[in-house]
Parts: sequence; C-alpha cells; structure tokens
Amino acid sequence: MSQFISLTQYQLIEAHGADAEKYLQGQLTTDVIRLASGATTLTAHCDPKGKMNAIYRLFKVSSEQFFLLIKKDILPSGLDALKKYAVFSKVSFDLRDWQIIGLIGEKCGKITPHFSWEIDGLRSILLNETELPVNFNGDARIWDVADIQAGLPNLSPKTQNEFIPQALNLQIIEQAISFTKGCYIGQETVARAKYRGANKRAMFVFKAQTQLEVEIGSEIEMQIESNWRKTGTITSAVNLDGVLWLQVVMNNDTTAKQKFRLLNGVPLEYVVLPYSLSE
Repeated sequence: MSQFISLTQYQLIEAHGADAEKYLQGQLTTDVIRLASGATTLTAHCDPKGKMNAIYRLFKVSSEQFFLLIKKDILPSGLDALKKYAVFSKVSFDLRDWQIIGLIGEKCGKITPHFSWEIDGLRSILLNETELPVNFNGDARIWDVADIQAGLPNLSPKTQNEFIPQALNLQIIEQAISFTKGCYIGQETVARAKYRGANKRAMFVFKAQTQLEVEIGSEIEMQIESNWRKTGTITSAVNLDGVLWLQVVMNNDTTAKQKFRLLNGVPLEYVVLPYSLSE
C-alpha cells in the first residue's frame, strides 16, 4: 500500500529568470548546467569557508526555471545567503505555497501533479499548485526516517555553517557535488578536502530502542577499552514508534565493530549505509 505524506516540514522556492542557471551554477555545489532538465539532486550552498548554510533538493525544469526544497527551520538564513548576489543577475527567488507530497510506493494513476520527481526506486516527491485529492496516510516523520535510512543528510539551525559538504557524505550522493565545474562559493575548501585528504569526517546512521528524544548538535559516546568518551555530532534525530534514528558526524574511520551509546547509556546499533563511503 502506498503512503502519501504531507511534507509540511519543507518550503518550496522557485528560482526563475534568464540568468537562473548561471547564477545557481556560481552558488551551489552541483553542476547545475550539466544537470538534465527534469532531473533532481541534493545540493549544498556554502559560505566562503566551505561550510554549509543550507542543503536543498534541487529540481531543474529548464535553464530558466528551478525549484528548491529546503527545511523550514533553516529557510530564512539559507535563502538570504543564496540570493545575496541575485541583485546583479536576472534571477528571482519566490516562495511558493504549493502542495508538497512525499509518496512511498507506487503512484496512483488518478493523481496528476504538476511535477513529480523520483528520489529512489520507492520514493517520489509530488508538487502541485493546488491541493490534490489525496488521502494522507503517513506521518511526516516517516519521510524523515526514510531519508536517514537512505543516508540523505539534513541541516538544522544548530548545524548550519558547521560542516563542509563531505562531512555529510554529499560527495557520494546523487549529483550533489561537482569537482570539475569551476568556481562557486566555498569551492576552494571543498576541493582541498577531496584532493588533499583534508576531510576526516563522515556521517553515520544509528538507531536505538527508546522513547527518548535527543538534541540536534549533541554528542554520543564511544567505548574505548573499559571507558566511554563523548564523540560525534548528531545532525538528524527522529523517534518513530519507539525507535530513535540518528545521523551522526564522526571520524570517517568509524566501523561497525565499535560500540556506541547515548549519553544516558542507551545502546546504539550501527546501521550500515546504503552506499560506500569510498569515492
């Protein structure tokens, strides 16, 4: 049975204008020009030091029209940073109050949204200017957990401008980072992390059987011989039906053989990512 989820945690932005493609090419980590019309990818927008102030899901309609999905909690600062230099280009950024639907499972033929983009073999995002006749039968947390399980990262206000894209595995996800397209904001740091091995961190997934909630930006503990020490930074945390799912940025040599727990002692289970951390 398909699940229809109202993705109220996201805001839709439309970027449009004669210079839309050129402008986004100089801002985002993705090669926007090479991205095919009708395609979607995660992408990041960095500050001049290469630290991410936003992660977007980018949809390319044409060279003059793009949609970007961003989590609402980082929208104001993220969008302000993205359009900071737009006054010098023929590009506009407008918030769209469209319906954003997450679909897990097969599409119903009776539903014809304005835009539909496949995220993976099981999930799609549907965008429609008006409300579709959909019976929502899934909690928004289900979508967020699916992102965690798929190793798709998330930023929140507490982790903005803290990490370079590679620390959240974006170099091996979809078309999130291009190392050949040329200059964009933060490009020197991102390139140095790849070619000089400057990045020593990666994002890992854990889960725990608990009703607890944890704070974004807090730590977990790792066992070293008979002791435990704090490590990592929690970047995503969703508790669904008594299972706490986490994404944690840690040293990139972390392995499943090590033991981890929450700060209150609840054991954490290491969850294998659906992709390899080797580029």
